[in-house]
Amino acid sequence: MTTTTTVSATSPAAAVGAALALDGPRPKRPNAVASSLSFGWRALLKIKHVPEQLFDVTMFPIMFTLMFTYLFGGALAGSTEAYVQWLIPGILVQTVVMITMYTGLTLNKDIEKGVFDRFRSLPIWRPAPLVGALLGDLVRYTIASVIVMVLGLILGFRPAGGFVGVVASIALLLFFSFAMSWIWTMFAMLMRTEQAVMGVSMFILFPLTFASNIFVDPATMPGWLQAFVDVNPISQLVTCMRDLMSGTMPTGSLGIVFAWCAGFIVIFGPITMRLYNRKS
Repeated sequence: MTTTTTVSATSPAAAVGAALALDGPRPKRPNAVASSLSFGWRALLKIKHVPEQLFDVTMFPIMFTLMFTYLFGGALAGSTEAYVQWLIPGILVQTVVMITMYTGLTLNKDIEKGVFDRFRSLPIWRPAPLVGALLGDLVRYTIASVIVMVLGLILGFRPAGGFVGVVASIALLLFFSFAMSWIWTMFAMLMRTEQAVMGVSMFILFPLTFASNIFVDPATMPGWLQAFVDVNPISQLVTCMRDLMSGTMPTGSLGIVFAWCAGFIVIFGPITMRLYNRKS
């Protein structure tokens, strides 16, 4: 009888019941920052366990930079050394902006697996899983930016703005990418498969990145195309980064870029959260 009582008292169910019955202060509810950072750390742990996820931020930047430099450099600028001064800020934007769509793919995969159903039941700040995923992706964007800049320096890129100009331009790019990623989180909630999310994302990203001032001066384009390029947020970002890297403060274009970032967050953030709360 004594043995039976001891086993029962130390069983898992009894241990859980005893823990719940203990008097004392309840654990403090995590704030918004702590919750978001925890989910950001989760995103980094996923990279640790599946390092192949870094392929897009390591090999793609190298491939794009080398390919466009040596394909277009001689034809557009007379030499690769001259063209790389124009290309590197633009190819940096293209590389990072293109990989922002993987945020939506990752979230869509988590939704399909039912992980987000568990997140919604936790006593945490509601947007924390989404914000945390975006914060984790900022690390990937930073890695891609560093790779492009190092390769650009090897190819002969010499920013007149020095280290400060480069850091300021990359910081601006990271903020823009964070804001733009809310578009892909919205699609992650709307689409039923990650293939659909990728298809829609590419449909939007290709015109934005290629119909811009990344590769050539818009002055060489037809008038109707120039009109689109001039209002393209990617073109505004590239212009601003070129100015920062050249050592000038682009007050006008900087304000436009911040306005685009605010618009992305204000418009697509609430839509994403509404879809997230209604997701079954």
